[in-house]
Amino acid sequence: QVQLVESGGGLVQAGGSLRLSCAPSGRTSSSYTMGWFRQAPGKGREFVACWSGASTYYADSVKGRFTLSRDNDKNTVYLQMNSLKPEDTAVYYCATGLIYYVTWLTWPGKYDYWGQGTQVTVSS
Repeated sequence: QVQLVESGGGLVQAGGSLRLSCAPSGRTSSSYTMGWFRQAPGKGREFVACWSGASTYYADSVKGRFTLSRDNDKNTVYLQMNSLKPEDTAVYYCATGLIYYVTWLTWPGKYDYWGQGTQVTVSS
């Protein structure tokens, strides 16, 4: 089993920044992909970004504004979100699992473990 704990959400004005953290514990593996998804009210879960092997991937809607990073000493993955927009408002989830194909990276159903989610609200 793998447990994921997210933190860092909050309320910010448009144009502001937030940094989300995801700390995995339990039976983690360096082979696991670490992903971020978000879900706005009334919408499905949407891919945001992920770190798979040595590569990072971003949704077009966040490319150039969001950046993944990691602190191996703390075993934590970060999602730095800059130039936030009201449409970024959602619950953000960290997820992980063995993702075998690049085309699967954006599919929520391919991830085995999920955090509890953290709310991000961007006011206009």
